[in-house]
Amino acid sequence: MDTVSQMRVFVRIVECGAFTRAAETFNTSPGAMSRAITELEGRLRTRLLNRSTRKLALTPAGEIYLERCKQILADIERAEEEASDAQQRPTGKLHIHSFAGFGLRYILPAIKAYRTSYPEVVADLTLSQRVPELYEEGIDIAIVSTSSVLPDSDLVSHLLGSSFSVLCASPTYVLERGMPGNLNELAQHECLILHTPAFPAYEWLLESDKGSEAVKISGSVELNTGEAVALAVRSSMGIGTVPVYLALDGLLDGSLVRVLSQYVLQKMNIYALHPSRKYIDARIRTWIEFLRQYLPTVTARDAHLLDEYAASTVNAAECPQA
Repeated sequence: MDTVSQMRVFVRIVECGAFTRAAETFNTSPGAMSRAITELEGRLRTRLLNRSTRKLALTPAGEIYLERCKQILADIERAEEEASDAQQRPTGKLHIHSFAGFGLRYILPAIKAYRTSYPEVVADLTLSQRVPELYEEGIDIAIVSTSSVLPDSDLVSHLLGSSFSVLCASPTYVLERGMPGNLNELAQHECLILHTPAFPAYEWLLESDKGSEAVKISGSVELNTGEAVALAVRSSMGIGTVPVYLALDGLLDGSLVRVLSQYVLQKMNIYALHPSRKYIDARIRTWIEFLRQYLPTVTARDAHLLDEYAASTVNAAECPQA
């Protein structure tokens, strides 16, 4: 019998005032109860109970130990209740990881919306450009994007939606260098090179209603994040592939212009990853359920805004100022 079980036996014997009555509540024998107390006293090297044929009495050490046992057993009971409740009621700290640009555009607003329904959850959001080690870093859920199916691992994945990139330039760059009219003319322009494991650096695979076309590119500036490409584009350093969630605000406020607007590229699937567990905390389960509803809605909203932007530029081109 382990220490906690022996504590429970000790407290029950004192509450019942007799080994026999205490044994009945545990559906065991008085002898088993007596052996448990003997083992407990042996390990503690002190007597807890003075036994006689008529009654039991606590020793001074037994009185102190009884109060400690009651506190410890109450704490254990509360801990078990809280752990069990964690499967039902979202509470506690939720550690989330996301890529930076995507996290700022989608995940941070998602956290705000999620917490209106689950205010007892504390969100801890980490933004970086790498896939974290969930176990080692104590991450509950990582939001990642990839161009392919995730490899088999001991992580559980949930497909949340998809996103893509568009070619952009600054108005100043277009004014100085012109707007390419087709894919072949990209060779005459400064193209920003993005180094990422997901896509080849010196080739853009552009997709349109007519299919896919691969274009070899070159440029004098090489970068390793979409955020850096977006900043370089705004700085008139060239034409670059900008994730739609980073490009949209600039397109709508005029600080960016879309290049070859019939094409999209770098299509990515968005996944939520979490460690494989038999029992999933309510905060993790409800966060994933929320993202499954929320992310397709906001990515569809941004795709619609992009369509409206494209329509407005077409109308402006067709209706020049007198």
